[in-house]
Amino acid sequence: MIKQAIIPLAGLGTRLLPLTSVFAKELLPINGKPGIEYILDECIDAGIKEIIFIISKKKEIIKKYFYNDSFYKKIIKKKNDQRVKKAYQKILKYKKMIKFVYQNKPLGTGDAVLKTKNLIKDNHFLMLLPDDLIIKNNCSKSMIKIHRKYKSSVMASMRVERKTVSRWGIFKFKKKLNKHNSLIEDVIEKPLVKNAPSNKAVIGRYILPKKIFNLLLNQKPGKGGEIHITDAIQKLIKDKEKFIAHNFSGKYLDCGTMHGYINSTLEIARS
Repeated sequence: MIKQAIIPLAGLGTRLLPLTSVFAKELLPINGKPGIEYILDECIDAGIKEIIFIISKKKEIIKKYFYNDSFYKKIIKKKNDQRVKKAYQKILKYKKMIKFVYQNKPLGTGDAVLKTKNLIKDNHFLMLLPDDLIIKNNCSKSMIKIHRKYKSSVMASMRVERKTVSRWGIFKFKKKLNKHNSLIEDVIEKPLVKNAPSNKAVIGRYILPKKIFNLLLNQKPGKGGEIHITDAIQKLIKDKEKFIAHNFSGKYLDCGTMHGYINSTLEIARS
């Protein structure tokens, strides 16, 4: 059973500058609620019991958001505001589930995952990338069901326009299992349109095996001098680890760019 989730949060958020020069993008409100809380609620609804945040010293504002008890207590004592009380109770509920580890150098998602090595207890764990919001259906919950059924690792998949495949990690499939799930043969990072094996892209939800840590420990930096999680996944697939692409039924929102962030707010307000 998947009981732990990790969320990489140490990224600099350069696509949302200048806002992110002073503020963590994951705390920016989306329809009045910080983006990270949508991710936390998805985890809780999926049955996750422990969530590991990977932050950096530059983004300790995220930790402060969950550990600002004295501020809340002073406000509640002074005003006895029910709205503030309710908000504080929600923060306390989240805080009980969260642990923090640090990635102080931006060395890639693979390096971020490696920082959680000593905290992961079970054979598989969930990873959520916070730039990717999925609303109207709990993608993590669906993936956990697939993991239980097939005893496999799982990655979220979405159809994209063929002309945009060079912006994504793209799946090459071994065989289709059913309408929503396919066995993965390979993942190609940002292929040319003419070389793309499909138009199904990797979206930021993963159920990964604990054995990925040993690969990441010995993995050499790839493009940009970073440790890429995709490289480790490719190696696992070649070593016969079963990975399934799950074509989720929720609506995908990209919160990592200014245009995407504004669109996400409008979309959630309408839903």
